[in-house]
Amino acid sequence: MSESVAEATTISSSSIAGARGFIFDMDGVLYRGTLALPGVNDLFNALTLREIPFLLATNNSMATQATYVQRMAAMGVEVTEDQIQTSATVTRDFLRDELPEGAVILPVGMPPLVETLQSGTSFRLADDHPDEPIDAVVVGLDLDFTYAKLRRASDVVRSGATYVATNADATLPHETGMQPGAGSIVAAISAASGKTPIVIGKPQTMMMTRGVEQLGLTPPEVIMVGDRLDTDVLSGSRAGLRTALVLTGVSQRSDLAAAEVLPDFIFDDLPAMTQAIVGHG
Repeated sequence: MSESVAEATTISSSSIAGARGFIFDMDGVLYRGTLALPGVNDLFNALTLREIPFLLATNNSMATQATYVQRMAAMGVEVTEDQIQTSATVTRDFLRDELPEGAVILPVGMPPLVETLQSGTSFRLADDHPDEPIDAVVVGLDLDFTYAKLRRASDVVRSGATYVATNADATLPHETGMQPGAGSIVAAISAASGKTPIVIGKPQTMMMTRGVEQLGLTPPEVIMVGDRLDTDVLSGSRAGLRTALVLTGVSQRSDLAAAEVLPDFIFDDLPAMTQAIVGHG
């Protein structure tokens, strides 16, 4: 680590007010499951009043951009679909650049992943014909994952299809604790196929670099705000962004000593972060 835990926890919060844009993780930062976390409205009101642009970025592939717009509206926060970035949307954009027109895809995930992959593309979904050539296997969190799905996906990956994981999160926060994430399914397919996927979501940098480009800014001008040291903070740091950890989700102060990289800022919750922005704005 390039700096000590003490340095990460005592950096002057005044410098966060100089950020020209923000990228926020959602699960564990803005809400937990279906419950909004305290301070969400005040934070986005403060950013809107200061005309500071932001994106909401999540590794979750189980909902469409429209669904997230509705979820945020229920919390009193108005955002557009263009302000929502999911691992599924970035996966779709990556595959659109990599695969030929009319490519056949075998998705392992929930219906919103399938809908997103087909939105604005010419991709075709694999059917049940065993001899059909399949160009790519795309894996997200699948609540209906079965042995049959594992067998088919691993067979196709082993045969040479492009193997893409929307994210590799082993767990996902919800109202009462943690549940298995997409990474648990990716691990099963990797074990069965002997292959390693291209991972799109955090801690890889693709979501961050595309987000910064969308904001029209440079990486040092943007702060990535997340609740996980091993995904949010690591992804932002790798992409050249400054990072902020909020202690309302997975990672806690006790995890800092073992972190690969440290956040530039640490806040107990969103109200503390908002105060740092407003108090020095």
